[in-house]
Amino acid sequence: MNRRELGFGVATTTLTLGAASSALAQTRSVDPQIFIAGFDAQAGRLPEAVQADVRAVYQLTGGVLAEGRVRPETVEDLWEMQKNSVDIPRGLTQAVSANQLSQWFDNLAPTDIGYTNLSAGYARYRRITRAGGWPAFRQGGTIEPGTSDNRIPALVARLVAEGDLSAAAGERLKGNLAYGPELQQAVRSFQTRHGLGADGRIGPGTQRSLGATAEDRARQIALNLERRRWLKRDLNPERIEVNTAAAIMVYWKDGKPVHSNRVVVGSTENQTPSLEKPFASVVANPPWTVPMGIARREILPKGPGYLAAHDMYINKDGWVVQRAGPQSSLGYVKFELRDSYAIFLHDTPSKGAFNLSVRQRSHGCVRVQNAVEFARLLLQPDPAKLAQFDTAQDSRETTRVTTGREIAVRLLYWTAFVDGQGRVAFREDVYRRDEKLAQALGIAVNLPRVVADGPSDANDVGP
Repeated sequence: MNRRELGFGVATTTLTLGAASSALAQTRSVDPQIFIAGFDAQAGRLPEAVQADVRAVYQLTGGVLAEGRVRPETVEDLWEMQKNSVDIPRGLTQAVSANQLSQWFDNLAPTDIGYTNLSAGYARYRRITRAGGWPAFRQGGTIEPGTSDNRIPALVARLVAEGDLSAAAGERLKGNLAYGPELQQAVRSFQTRHGLGADGRIGPGTQRSLGATAEDRARQIALNLERRRWLKRDLNPERIEVNTAAAIMVYWKDGKPVHSNRVVVGSTENQTPSLEKPFASVVANPPWTVPMGIARREILPKGPGYLAAHDMYINKDGWVVQRAGPQSSLGYVKFELRDSYAIFLHDTPSKGAFNLSVRQRSHGCVRVQNAVEFARLLLQPDPAKLAQFDTAQDSRETTRVTTGREIAVRLLYWTAFVDGQGRVAFREDVYRRDEKLAQALGIAVNLPRVVADGPSDANDVGP
C-alpha cells in the first residue's frame, strides 16, 4: 500500500466511522457547504464531463487530509499551535486543470515520516481487526516470571499479533502455560512500547494495556492521525518537542532527533496545554515566584514555618517567592518560553518522579530530566555563552544566558506514535483527550485507564 492509499484510506475511514455531514458542519470553523459553494464557483472552468466527479471527491474528503476534520479548539481547553491551512477549492481546480490531481492529493496529508509510519501502523491494526483481532486477556492476579498461568496462550497470541513475539516463537509456544524467559522478553518489549516499567511482571498496569482490543488501538491511531493533520507542515529544523501523553522530550537539530529526555508534565487536574512557543534564553539558578493559586491552596495554609523550611518568603507585593538554591522548585535552570501562560521548562530537585511510568504530576510546567546538561547542549554552539552558563552554575548566581537564536518548543499530545524501532507505541489517555476527540468524530473507543505507579509527594508544590 503506497502513501496515497494510506492517507486516503485513513481519511475516509475516519469519515465513515464518524457522524454524517451535518455533524461535520458543527466541527469545522466554516460550514462545508460554504467551501463547496466556493469550489463550485471555480469548478465551472473545468470540462463539464469531470465536474461531477471532482465535486464528489471534494465532498468526500471535505479537506480532511489537509486540515483534519475537527477544530482542535473544540476538544482541548487550550490549543495554540500553528495550523495547517490549504486553499482546497483553488488547489483542486488547478490540479485538475494541470492534470496533476494525484500529486496534489499526495501533498494534502502530512508527508513527514511520523505521519507516514503511523498511517502504515493504522493499516496494520485494521488488518488485525479484520482478521478477528486477538484473544481477550482476562484480568486477574499478577503473573510472575517463572510461574504458570492459564492466560499464557492468550498472551502469546496477543504478542505475536503486535510483533513483540515472532510468529515462529508463537507457534513453538502454542499451548504452553509456563511464563518462561523467551515470553518474558516479549512482555518487556510490550511494556516498553506502552510506557510501562519493563520488569517482565504482568501486573495491573500491563494487564490493563493487554485488555485493549485491536479495534480500540486502530481507532486510537486514527485519533492521533487527526491531531497530526491539524498542524502546519513546515517545521523549524531546530526544535524541542514534548509529548505530554508519553512524558518524553525530543530535541531536533537540523531536522533530525538528536537527544531525548524523560520529563514530568501536568497532572490530570493541571494539564499541560498544547502550545507552540519560542524561547531564546536560559536562566541559571532561577528563583521561583509562586503563582497565587498555588500559594493560596498549597503553601500559605502551612504557615510561616513551612515557608522558612523551604527557603520561601513573601515579597512587598504579596507574592510568595522561593529563593534560588538547592531547594528551589525550578532546580538549577529554567528555559523561558515567550507568552506561554506561565508554562515553561525547568529543572527540579524532585528527581525520583523521572523513574516512574506515569509522570503526569506537575502543576502544568515541564520538568526536564538532566536539565543542566540539556541547557549545556543547547549552548554548545557558542563557547562564550556556554562558559557564561558554567560560571553561573559554579557560583550559584542567578544569571540569564541568551541562546543567540530562537528555538521552537512544541507541547503535543500523542497517545499513539511510532518509536525509534519503527513500532507503534501507545500511551493511555491520561488527559482524556482521546475520549473527547472520539466523541467529536462520532467514534466509539474503550481505552484502558491509567494506573499510577507511585505515590504523590505532598511537599512537591513546584510548577
